[in-house]
Amino acid sequence: MSNNEQRRRFLKAGSIAAATGFASKLLGNNAAAQHPAPNSPSPPLPDSQYDGFSRFKPSRGLDPDSDYYIGKLVPGFRKASDGPAPFEAPDIPKLPYKMDGGVKVFELVPMAVQQEFHPGVKMNVYGYNGSMPGPTIEVTQGDRVRVIVTNELPEDTFVHWHGFELPVQYDGAATLTQNPIKPGKTKVFEFNIHEEGTFFYHSHVAMQEAFGQVGWFIVHPKNVFAPPVDRDFGLLFQNFHIPPTHTISDSWAMDWNWHTINGKSGPYTTPLVCKHGERVRVRLLNFAPMQHHPIHLHGHTFWVTSHEGARIPKSAWVPRNNELVGVAQASSFEFIANNPGDWIFHCHMVHHMMNHMVKQVGPRIRDDATVDQYLTNLRSPPQVDASRTAKFDVPGYPQKMQGMEMSEEFMKAIWSRKEVRGMRASYAMSVKGLMTVLRVLPDDLYELVMNSDQPVEKGAVFAEIVRRFGDPDDYEAAPKMMM
Repeated sequence: MSNNEQRRRFLKAGSIAAATGFASKLLGNNAAAQHPAPNSPSPPLPDSQYDGFSRFKPSRGLDPDSDYYIGKLVPGFRKASDGPAPFEAPDIPKLPYKMDGGVKVFELVPMAVQQEFHPGVKMNVYGYNGSMPGPTIEVTQGDRVRVIVTNELPEDTFVHWHGFELPVQYDGAATLTQNPIKPGKTKVFEFNIHEEGTFFYHSHVAMQEAFGQVGWFIVHPKNVFAPPVDRDFGLLFQNFHIPPTHTISDSWAMDWNWHTINGKSGPYTTPLVCKHGERVRVRLLNFAPMQHHPIHLHGHTFWVTSHEGARIPKSAWVPRNNELVGVAQASSFEFIANNPGDWIFHCHMVHHMMNHMVKQVGPRIRDDATVDQYLTNLRSPPQVDASRTAKFDVPGYPQKMQGMEMSEEFMKAIWSRKEVRGMRASYAMSVKGLMTVLRVLPDDLYELVMNSDQPVEKGAVFAEIVRRFGDPDDYEAAPKMMM
């Protein structure tokens, strides 16, 4: 090895050590044993092999017909006797209930809502109980529920319980099965739930749907499905057309320029955080007005285990890393989180990976765009200079893609959430529109990020994962400040 190469490797290892120096200070007296010097081997992970598939590192397995191929039926750490894993839809509250005899009683209020898509960017939409999407209703198969709906909208509304097989007078199809709920009036829905799965409720007035009126209705099975999952996440995708300088969606529009996950647009979407080796379920609901979403998860292959109708028999599960989810459809993905890191999770449609895609607004505006030279002499406009002055000038690319304008207040809000602690300083530049992040963290780093009050330097957790599981000699840290 040359002297220059030796020096490069030494400097690279030193930068990783500096970025991860927090570990020995924050993880207790045994940190030195848990976190050896960058050039020493990491402690071996527990041996957890299933027909060639490993819980703790990327792998496939040896036989596509095996129950354990790509982690298909590899169990999580949670036992079925522990009950279902709690449903987590970041940024969406849960609707509380009261017991009346043997009935779970919920109070649901359709209303106008001001929703913060981005820090400081508040849009006027429709939702329920002060939230858009509306709060999650979570019950168990076999429950009897009563939902008291009080309309605080300035117009008639209906509520449809999407996917439920219930008495027809409670279906909520506008005027076909019931009279409208007038402004200020209340209607009571009461029914037994024999189903299990991923359901949702929404207005049955089309323009109110386009304004955002939807919420999760999760029904856990009475008997936990095998294999049990450790995490049960929910991502609800929506689209809106909100013109420049406006805060109200044009519900008649046929294109959509604001894209939200659980009411937030990237990078304000909240990452999903799990532990290395856990079995994870992600339920994804597409409530876009008219656009389907090809959903891609980086770093993992998942099994499609259910749709909005019901659980899919195991023999029909399909392994994917990109799944097309249609309008008003819900799909569930299950996988073993065996690849540590920060993995982007996003719609793959190009315009859905950006924010506020309208002409001459936000990231598309040019600093040097001017028409002054043309207005001075409309009879003889100046000739277009087609000569190339630099090899970086690429004619015919009008977007001139630039980063979002991120003020100091914007960035403070982005970094104020515990779920993003220790991510690369440049993470906010890569997450836009219908994008979020799945973070797979070893136990100690999970505790540091999610359950400690210790300060964590930007990029430190990511760099530590590279040190343990990647190639630290070939890692470049992000710039400290990205504005």
